[in-house]
Order: sequence, then C-alpha cells, then structure tokens
Amino acid sequence: MSNDDTTSRTPSEIDAVADAYVEKLAGLSPMTATALGVPGDDTRLDDFSPPGLDAVSALTESTLAQLDGLTPRDAVDEVTLDAMTERLGLDKEIADRGYLLGELNVIESPLQSIRAIFDLMPSADVDDWQNIAARMRDVPRAVHGYIESLDAGRRADRVAARRQVAECIKQANQIGAGDGFFAGLAAGADPTLPDTLRSELSGAASDAGLAYRELASYLESELSPVARESDAVGREEYALWSRYFIGAEVDLDETYQWGLDELARITAEQEEVARQIKPGAGVQEAMELLDADPARRLNSTAELQAWMQDLADTAVRELAGTHFDIPDPVRTIECKIAPTQDGGIYYTPPADGFSRPGRMWWSVPEGVTQFNAWRETTTVYHEGVPGHHLQCGQTVYRTELLNKWRRLACWVSGHGEGWALYAERLMAELGYLDDPADRMGMLDGQRLRAARVVIDIGVHLGKPAPEEWGGGTWDADKAWPFLQANANMDDEFLRFELLRYLGWPGQATSYKVGQRLWENIRDEARADAERAGREFDIKAFHRRALDVGSVGLDTLRRALS
Repeated sequence: MSNDDTTSRTPSEIDAVADAYVEKLAGLSPMTATALGVPGDDTRLDDFSPPGLDAVSALTESTLAQLDGLTPRDAVDEVTLDAMTERLGLDKEIADRGYLLGELNVIESPLQSIRAIFDLMPSADVDDWQNIAARMRDVPRAVHGYIESLDAGRRADRVAARRQVAECIKQANQIGAGDGFFAGLAAGADPTLPDTLRSELSGAASDAGLAYRELASYLESELSPVARESDAVGREEYALWSRYFIGAEVDLDETYQWGLDELARITAEQEEVARQIKPGAGVQEAMELLDADPARRLNSTAELQAWMQDLADTAVRELAGTHFDIPDPVRTIECKIAPTQDGGIYYTPPADGFSRPGRMWWSVPEGVTQFNAWRETTTVYHEGVPGHHLQCGQTVYRTELLNKWRRLACWVSGHGEGWALYAERLMAELGYLDDPADRMGMLDGQRLRAARVVIDIGVHLGKPAPEEWGGGTWDADKAWPFLQANANMDDEFLRFELLRYLGWPGQATSYKVGQRLWENIRDEARADAERAGREFDIKAFHRRALDVGSVGLDTLRRALS
C-alpha cells in the first residue's frame, strides 16, 4: 500500500461512502458538525441517551457493511479502506461491549464535551448569539439523555471508578454554579445585543446551569454509592483502548519496560543539560534558577498571549519552504487565552474551508499571572508548527486528494500526539531549542510523557512496581510520588494528570508510544532510501506522511511502505 502524491483525482465509490458517513454523522451529532466546520444544526447538542448512542452505532455498522467488498481504485482508496475499516471496526467493538454507556471521566466524556463545544461557536453577530442561546436551551435535554446512559451503565454494572465520580461531581457543580461557565458566557455577551436576546441568554444559562447541578446530584446519589473502588480496568479492556488510541497493536509488557528505559534516558539527558545551565547543578536546582530569571518570565495573560502568537508566527515564517511545505491558509494560527481555567493547553483544528482558523488555547488557572517561557517554548511547537497546526491544517487543506472523512473526521491520538512530540524533538534537531533553558523545557515535557507510559500501563495492568518506587503492584498511591518525582509541575496540575490517566485508559501512552512509532516509520523510510541508493529527503517524507491524514499508525506504516 502506498499514498502517492496525487495532485488531483476523481472521487471514487469508497470516497462517496466516506463522505456520506461524515454527512450522516453530522446529522446525528450536531457537536461533531460544529467541531469539523461542516453544515449542521448549531442550535442543538448531541443525543447522549441510549437510543442516541444506538443511532450512531447503526450508522457505523451500515457504513462498514457498505465498505465490505468494495475494491480500491487507487492507492488513496487503499488507505481509506484500511483506515475506515480499522477505525469504525474499533468503534463497533467499543459500543458492542457497552463501554459508552458508563462513559465518565475527568477530561473526555459528555460532561466536558457538552460544555466545551461552546468554545468553538462563533460570537460575532446577533445570529451567532441566537445560536448560542438556542444551544444553551438544549443543554438540559442533552444532560438528561446522558444521565439515562449513565443509569443504563449502572444497571449493567458498568460504572466509573470512585475517584472519577467524585471529581466529576465537583466539575458539574462548578460548571453549573450561579457564577459558572454558562452564567459567564451569557454575562459576557456583546452588550449591544437586543435586550430580548440578552434576556434569552440569561434564562438559557440558568436552565443549563440547573441541568449540570442535577447531573452532579445524580452522580452523588446514584453513581457514587456503586462506583468501583479499583482504578484499574484490567488487561483485556486496556488492550482495546490501547489499539483505539494508538491505531496499532503493541506489546504492552515490552512497552512498559521501554517506558522505564526511556524515562531513565531522558532523565540522564536532563542532568547533562542542567550542568550546562550551571556547572555542578542538578535538574531541580537548574529549573529553580530558570524560574527565578526575570528575563524568562511573562507577567500577565496578555504578555503570555502575545508571546505565544509571536513564537508561533515566527516558526511558520521560518519553516515554510525550508523544512516543510506549508500551504498559505495554514500559515495563519490564532493563539488565545481559553475561557476555562483548568490549566490545560490545547489545539482546535481549522474548520472545513478555513472559515475558522486553527487555534492554540491556554486555559489559565484563576489567580495565575506569571508564566515561565522556558517551560513552554516547546509547547508552542507542539501545538502550532510543526506540531498539531501543520498536521491538522495540511490535512484539512488537501481537498483535491482526501475525502471528508480523512480530512476532517478521522483523528487518532497516537498519530496526532505522537507527531506533536516528534515535532518537538525535530525542532531540537533543527536548532530551535539550542538554548539549554528551552531544551530543559522540552525534556521536562518528554519526561512526563515517558512517566505516563509507566503509570498508565503499570496501574491498569497491575504491573509490579520497581523496588525504587516501593515495589509491590502499581496503584494510584504508588503512582503519585512517582509522578511528582518525574514532573516539575504544581501538585494541583499533577493531581489532575493522575486522575486523567486513571480514568482514560490507554490515551496517556499514545503520546510517547506514538512518537516512538513515528520515529520508527521515518527510520524505516530512511533505510529504504539508502538500500535503493537514494538520498533520504526528510522534507518530502514529512509532506508525504502528513498527506495521509490522521490514521492509525499501523495504517500509516502500510501507506508509506
């Protein structure tokens, strides 16, 4: 299988099935339509009830049936068929096992996604605000449907772990509070809007907040008493989620040991860089010196936003045409302070047709006004160019090559997050992290990602912990000091990180394992070129690889072989 650089092609029967799937999914999932920037109903939210989940599953099954027996017309079709069969097949397996009924965790479940979709809605004029008001009015229906699915999961003995339930109760109460997200969204509306619309926004926000408080009450009264004590999901379930997030089947025991070895390697590299910052210094002392340096400090969210934007724009300007082919629409990225305050940094892709640009968001915790730029230089490259923005933007741009599903709807964490970590290391190789401070920031992030591999696999599979970390079997109590020792971050942030790993099995490993597989695929391509007597062109490799789109990493390897 290959993915030749076809500049123009006539859509095939397989493309037609893929495009139809996206259109039907947008009809069933208005939130997906908003996120992808395709036509849909911006006044509605998804149906998270059991019948709503069944409708999406029926679409998955019918699409798989349509694909079965179709013959690829060219190399592009081969990749589409391979990727859709793998992705939708996993979607079906997850649904068939009932895993979606009890879906509840601290970062990626309907509790968060119902709120988060409002971040992507335009708010430039009266029509936009009317859509926001209508969608807020739909929050109670969406939340109550979600409660129905959680209750179906409860009856099927499919309930989240106690730690997840407890934290989600807090989140739901915060979102639904009188001064919570929806109240703030309504209060922050354009003051020139008609009074009737402002009143409608206020009433919708009140109803949405009440629905979230009802969700919190349900979690506390019905789910908390029956929540499971163990955080671990076990090997069988973890293996499925691992395949889902990586798009490849990996040897979990070998990967766990590799995580320990990679952690040791990165730690040794950090110690070397620390001595460059100050002769004889250890990692902690070097970081404290960098934090104390006023020249490396940003003193407000306005300075942070401006710094992010300048660094992102500079990367685009200097990398375009030299190390990467960057299409003109992809050369625009917006760096924004997020409306939430949970401390996360994330990226949202451009809409189809680039009516909404790609955006890098920083969710600044309440009261935080100082930021250390040395820690986050590598983050801007991770989220921007050559990371997620180049990866997602180039895929959205390739309308002449890829169907809608491959351009817009397919996202595999191991591919996407693995590429972003690969991009960080690549920027170091290109000289953009030669400053020991910036390199220390990159290594700090990479060390955290390696520690995630150990924690995620260790806890969920019940692996034996090394003696230096207490011996016995990995669990949350052993993972906490291990995480503290391997991530130079505030305890509040790290507590959320640990909860995330415990409640979202397989996702945390996809970053570092994805990077490992990306590097393996690149090295295989270099070896192929050398065997053929050709000079390896890494720029051409990147272009060809990114043109495949975000697919499972096994599919990517086959596409590039």
